[in-house]
Amino acid sequence: MKWFSNLFKETTRETFYLRWLGLTKIPLLFYVRASITEISPERMVVRIPLRRRTKNHLNSMYFGALSAGADCAVGVLAMYLIKKQPENIALVFKDFEAQFLKRAEGDVDFCCSQGKEIAELVAQAAASGERVERQFEAVATVPSISDEPVARFKLTLSLKKRT
Repeated sequence: MKWFSNLFKETTRETFYLRWLGLTKIPLLFYVRASITEISPERMVVRIPLRRRTKNHLNSMYFGALSAGADCAVGVLAMYLIKKQPENIALVFKDFEAQFLKRAEGDVDFCCSQGKEIAELVAQAAASGERVERQFEAVATVPSISDEPVARFKLTLSLKKRT
């Protein structure tokens, strides 16, 4: 049972960090009320609730809110891994590709399961001092309805060691 309490504490702490980031730097993240439901060095799951703020005219999630969730899933996992090492690394997204498959008619979970690859990219950026880039995928699902993806996103993460 101890592993559960540790997991709960870490997701709560990281959700607080995400909300603070939204409140101080990226207001849209605070507005859509993104929260972290699972975090580990290998995987990140971010949830955005379907509410009046995130709905479109068809009562499904607006594509802007879906895009913000994908950004969080990859970006916050990268920031989480960057915080675990001593180097100061700057993070930015170079490009973004989205494939919307179905309407998201419930709370949406955004999953990025490429933590090992992101960690390798962070290590490469720290070692080289040069800008490094790689494309990562985030998958959006509505777990209350189905495990089938409602959208797939490809984001190119660009990292560089700050001097």
